[in-house]
Amino acid sequence: MIKISDLKFGDMVLAEYEGQQREGMVKDVDRPEGKALVEASETEYWYGPVELFPIALNDEQMGKLGFTKHENGDGSTKYMKGSFRVLLPQKGDFSSLEVWWREDHRYLNQPISVHELQNHHYQMTKVELMPVAVH
Repeated sequence: MIKISDLKFGDMVLAEYEGQQREGMVKDVDRPEGKALVEASETEYWYGPVELFPIALNDEQMGKLGFTKHENGDGSTKYMKGSFRVLLPQKGDFSSLEVWWREDHRYLNQPISVHELQNHHYQMTKVELMPVAVH
């Protein structure tokens, strides 16, 4: 479950309909109604918080968001997109990470989901972090 107040346009979430979860993008948020309009599988539908779930942040999701990966000699991994950086102290371990852009450094000591990374990116850069188109 995701709180509707945590969502914004462009956030990637899992939307559940008739017992099936599909990745989708938030297209609109109606805070008074407590619902989010999510486009999933080429259809748009309004979902409540009990029908929305976070997508775990992992290497595959970082690729979908357009990050390039660099494995460092010390066992850490750095993901880069423009001048925005995400550092995993240990390769493949998304339970603790550092994100930074210019002078803004944030140390996150718990796993975060895709929409939370998108929100950190937006807060820091004022640019939405959207998935890249796959051809």
